[in-house]
Amino acid sequence: MGNKPCVEDMEGLNIYKGKKVLVTGHTGFKGCWLSIWLCSLGAKVIGYSSDNWNNDFLYKETKLKDKLFADVKGDIRDLKKVKETFDKYKPEIVFHLAAQPIVRTSYDNPVETFEINVIGTANILDCIKNEDSVKSAVLITTDKVYKNKESSKGYNEEDELGGHDPYSASKACAEIVIDSYRKSFFNNTDKLIASARAGNVVGGGDMAKDRLIPDCIKSINEGKTIDIRSPDSVRPWQHVLEPLSGYLLLGKSLIERKKEFASAWNFGPEKESQIEVKKVADFVVKYAKKGSWKDTSDPNEKKHETKLLMLDIHKAKTTLKWHPKFDIQKTIKNTVEWYMNYKKDDPYMICIKQIEEYEKSK
Repeated sequence: MGNKPCVEDMEGLNIYKGKKVLVTGHTGFKGCWLSIWLCSLGAKVIGYSSDNWNNDFLYKETKLKDKLFADVKGDIRDLKKVKETFDKYKPEIVFHLAAQPIVRTSYDNPVETFEINVIGTANILDCIKNEDSVKSAVLITTDKVYKNKESSKGYNEEDELGGHDPYSASKACAEIVIDSYRKSFFNNTDKLIASARAGNVVGGGDMAKDRLIPDCIKSINEGKTIDIRSPDSVRPWQHVLEPLSGYLLLGKSLIERKKEFASAWNFGPEKESQIEVKKVADFVVKYAKKGSWKDTSDPNEKKHETKLLMLDIHKAKTTLKWHPKFDIQKTIKNTVEWYMNYKKDDPYMICIKQIEEYEKSK
């Protein structure tokens, strides 16, 4: 994996320089990393996020607000506010990441999850439809949009959509809404929209509840044994920069008016990085040089989570010329190093250095 030729020139991302780019969910983990990367490319980033979102640790630690062209606080369910933002800043390309992204939270707040992930997405699409400045958009859903049959075969973009839990179902609904807007309103226009589906993303700065590595880091820092649910569950682990590079390359293709790219795309790791939860915990302990974990699975747990979930990334590799650059150990090593160093070094510069390292990787 690490010695593959770089089939896509990452320098081509300078196409974003000087462009107005709207990133929804920019205060969240993935949205913040994407905004930092876009800022480093010279884009004029307009961030739009809710004031009530509680996973804004990275946003605050990196002082991202100071680097943005505009920092808007608003709810994507508020169509009037979203429309005002589009009207005022007139973005050229949109990356939509704002969401309620936690499976277990969706059981506690199912209606809110559907409102944010479905109606919120429809609001963004409607503003894209009505704002002349917008020519391209990449809307982020999840690998969990597929009807999960616990199969060892990776799901490809043509497989059936579904969702057992409210989160997965809401994201499958969002994919249907995206496809509906594409066919109903953008089919014969100069606007190109795509959706992107990524797996279990990890990286420095994620502090969301009920996520494996943040839970591991918190326990290690507190000198506690790490509690692990479902240690044998398999997930497609990938460093946050992997799917973000895919989103940026996809956005670049849309900016270049390549209509064949206006569709759904999977971005996941190679098969070797699709491993059990317990192995990831072992790697965290290895690179942190401390800690241990125990199995706290509840046999009576009523909140269903899939045990096996894999993506087929053939389309992205062959058509977009994208491929994963980090193996699982590099992924966990970079992630743990961020957490181990952010208190003594500038968190923003740690992100920039990791982005630069990723861009140079083959």
